[in-house]
Amino acid sequence: MKRADVSFAERKSQGSGSKNQILKFWILLCTFTFYLLPFTFYCYAEEIKQPNASGQFYPADPQVLSKTLEGLLSEAKSEEIKGDILALILPHAGYEFSGRTAASGYNTIKGRDYDTVILLGPSHFVNFKGAALWPKGAFRTPLGEIPVDDSVSYSLMLSSPVFFSYPEAFSREHSIEVQLPFLQKILGEFKIVPIVLGQVDFYDCQHISAVISKLIKEKKCLLIASTDMYHGFNYKEAELIDIYTLSLIKKLNSKELYESIQAEKAMLCGWAAVTVSMLVAEDLGYRQVKVIDYTNSVKVTGRNQVGEYCVGYSSVVIYKEVAEKGGVMLNQKQRRKLLEIARDSIETYLKTGKRLGLSESEPALLEHCGAFVTLRKRNQLRGCIGNIIGNQPLYLTIRDMAVEAAVNDPRFTPVTEEELPEIEIEISVLSPLKQIEDPDEIKMGQHGVLVRKGYRSGVFLPQVATETGWTKEEFLSNLCAHKAGLSPSAWKDPSTEVYIFTAEVFSEKNY
Repeated sequence: MKRADVSFAERKSQGSGSKNQILKFWILLCTFTFYLLPFTFYCYAEEIKQPNASGQFYPADPQVLSKTLEGLLSEAKSEEIKGDILALILPHAGYEFSGRTAASGYNTIKGRDYDTVILLGPSHFVNFKGAALWPKGAFRTPLGEIPVDDSVSYSLMLSSPVFFSYPEAFSREHSIEVQLPFLQKILGEFKIVPIVLGQVDFYDCQHISAVISKLIKEKKCLLIASTDMYHGFNYKEAELIDIYTLSLIKKLNSKELYESIQAEKAMLCGWAAVTVSMLVAEDLGYRQVKVIDYTNSVKVTGRNQVGEYCVGYSSVVIYKEVAEKGGVMLNQKQRRKLLEIARDSIETYLKTGKRLGLSESEPALLEHCGAFVTLRKRNQLRGCIGNIIGNQPLYLTIRDMAVEAAVNDPRFTPVTEEELPEIEIEISVLSPLKQIEDPDEIKMGQHGVLVRKGYRSGVFLPQVATETGWTKEEFLSNLCAHKAGLSPSAWKDPSTEVYIFTAEVFSEKNY
């Protein structure tokens, strides 16, 4: 199914009747197209993508493939990443060449859970513009079938025409397929969204990343950017260029990487996949980058001969440092600083009506974290507003939420300058959301909870359970009824999404 541009010749109308007929034709055409496209999508989507790289890039026999993967994973580097991993940049050559390097990246997600894996790879054989999807059905490997997350795929296509169903892009492509057996070996149950990127520029990458970021903000997703590095006949040049390329990736400098690719100073066959992943990471506040392994085909084969063709391989992890269980994200100095920012922000706004101007260089305060600011007066709630998902540096979120809690909480009259000395400020810095299926996973006093059904949602911070003394059922019922505007029992409905999170809570009374 190829994309095509359809043009209609202009016609002279012959009287008002002819004009009406043309108008009716367009209305019927638009109506027909509106209903036909979803039908076409679902009819096509039931197809299973058969493997085309097995027997070439990796073994076709299931038992041989399984043993090969086990060997690669056990022989590869195994480095623990203490944080929330968003993206892996991995090679896609034959397993005998790049398999061990890819395995070192996959070892970092061993034991982690992801609902959906979005795979981004280059098109090696088919020329097209945009981002091609296999929107529904499944991908088959010798180890079994992996279902496609059609809800995400369909949302992408509805969000932007840059995403479209194009099975021909996958017919000979290996960049996506070679990643799948590793995922089957490492992860439990998961779905995939396979995306092959055609001709795109930096603007397209920005657009693609923005759509993906918005869609996965509250989902447990992993991005895989499938790419090899240097391609050429100069072994020494290969290492120099690849070291430079990796330096740009480590800085998350997507624009400079794009410009260097265009100037042929850096080399990545899947540069668009890497650029999109870097931009998504930047948008969602994932700022830590670690190169787990690097090698090239000459090193792997040992054939260091003049004129030997050389391809570079790397495994890179993009992640966000988070507090260990029972640990602390912020030190005492950083907590004090945020409390000072909150108070100074409220005071400045009440006096001038303007936001406090400030800047910070402390890395922990630059993280994109969700946060709430709670105000109390004589131990009574006086205002509480926050963001579940951090969309700017933490110190700016605290500045803005402090002002919002003081003057824009609809439950209270605005705080006055005169009563500010009596106000006690409390800050809650939130962990990423985790969707749960069983309410038994909720630990009262430790977990905050977000419920969502349709367009309605509500949230309780962890300290609500401690302050009220509610049972878990009372906690969830009050959350649904009084915060989300749902029925008290909505949390029992399978269609209601329930998320948990933890919070690092600290108050001025502690200091």
